[in-house]
Amino acid sequence: IGDIMEETGALIRKRRATISTGKCVPLKQVNGRSEVDESVNGRSDSGNIVTKRNVSDLPSTTSKERKKRINVPSDRQSCHRLQESLLSSASGYRNYRGVLNWCVVMLVLSNARLFLENLLKYGILVDPIQVVSLFIKDPYNMPAACLVIVSNVFIVAALYTERRLSVGCISERVGLLVHSINLSVTLCFPVTIVLMVKSITPVGGASALGVYTVLFLKLYSYKDVNKWCREMSHAKARSLARSLSCKSSVSTDYQVSYPGNVTLRDLYYFVFAPTLCYELNFPRSPRIRMSFLLRRLFEMLFFTQLLVGLTQQWMIPIIQSSMKPLEDMDLPMMMERLLRLAVPNHLLWLIFFYWFFHSSLNFIAELLQFGDREFYRDWWNSETITYFWQNWNIPVHKWCLRHFYKPLLKSGVSKWLGQSAVFLASAFFHEVRFLGLQLPLAWFVARFLRGNYGNAAVWLSLIIGQPIAVLMYVHDYYVLHYREGSAGGGPE
Repeated sequence: IGDIMEETGALIRKRRATISTGKCVPLKQVNGRSEVDESVNGRSDSGNIVTKRNVSDLPSTTSKERKKRINVPSDRQSCHRLQESLLSSASGYRNYRGVLNWCVVMLVLSNARLFLENLLKYGILVDPIQVVSLFIKDPYNMPAACLVIVSNVFIVAALYTERRLSVGCISERVGLLVHSINLSVTLCFPVTIVLMVKSITPVGGASALGVYTVLFLKLYSYKDVNKWCREMSHAKARSLARSLSCKSSVSTDYQVSYPGNVTLRDLYYFVFAPTLCYELNFPRSPRIRMSFLLRRLFEMLFFTQLLVGLTQQWMIPIIQSSMKPLEDMDLPMMMERLLRLAVPNHLLWLIFFYWFFHSSLNFIAELLQFGDREFYRDWWNSETITYFWQNWNIPVHKWCLRHFYKPLLKSGVSKWLGQSAVFLASAFFHEVRFLGLQLPLAWFVARFLRGNYGNAAVWLSLIIGQPIAVLMYVHDYYVLHYREGSAGGGPE
């Protein structure tokens, strides 16, 4: 019996030394004690060197502990753990794509309901021939075509002045005086024509002012860059590439240097190029991509018709129905018209942005092989009003930075004051009336709102602020034309 008990104890100790692979680890007798040999040639199964342990050192469990383990559920049985709700900020969850899709679907359904209500109430008002017939019937209502011919006078005057300055026929002071007169007339001439010719429609007058504002900015940049060239030429730097603002990423074999750039071809290329900042050597694309060009052309034609159709069908009825509340100064009805005007006006603004800054400017750039296509940045992620104004119209922002902000800093103006001046100038060229609303809003958003709240405030200013400006213009147009016309037989 003693021999049997001894063999049974050895067998139990051997089973305790069995590893997870199912193999038994041999026991060794050292100084009268059994030890587990965990090494094979001095290494474990994983290849790491291990040490020997006594069997008595292995953890042992009592009968009470075994009973407790039976009552504790395993990981497979557990269904709870420490965690936050997904909509809590502490959860770290950021995938809200489904919510964004839901917002898009709700927006589409809401707009579809409004558009269907408009169709049932007013019928089909879209008439693509109306705009064309208006221009054919009265060509003087198309000031852009007439004023473009006159604009060549100011372009040639700027070129002639620069040629005289390049050869030293006139002094810098006289050249500055001639440029100042030419730029002043360029900016004031369309305003005078719009005020004198009453047959010009508001849309035609606005387009004329826009064309001449762009020409003013281009000629100003042309004057400044050529002046910088002369200053560098006097400092024994005879060769100047157009890298005053940016370097060309495309290698060119031919680089123009001053005064070789003062040519009619060079100036007219700059006039038609989709930029407001002049350079001697623009970055050029290697070739014209016909597929890209045709896609942009199709987008231009399609979105032009879409803009005209939505304006005729959606915008004009709302604006016409707003005249009575504007006349009576009925504030509740004016607010209702404002909210009704917000959705179609914002939709038209988004379509116009894509049509102009992506389709049209890329079409012109591809046609002229103009390489710099950064016409806008991620303004839709703007968390401040200032960021929006700096990134939604890059050509204007670059002009303000290059010809306005940096000269102010060189003259000793502080950085904060210079940034404020650039913001005012940028807002002035975009919308004069909108400026009064944007300044306090820009300060409030930058001071108190951050992140998503700031981005929501920017979107709210775009959706609500622009219809306010539209109603202001409608009110002024109504006062100037409708009331006068009513005395003489009704509005035109």
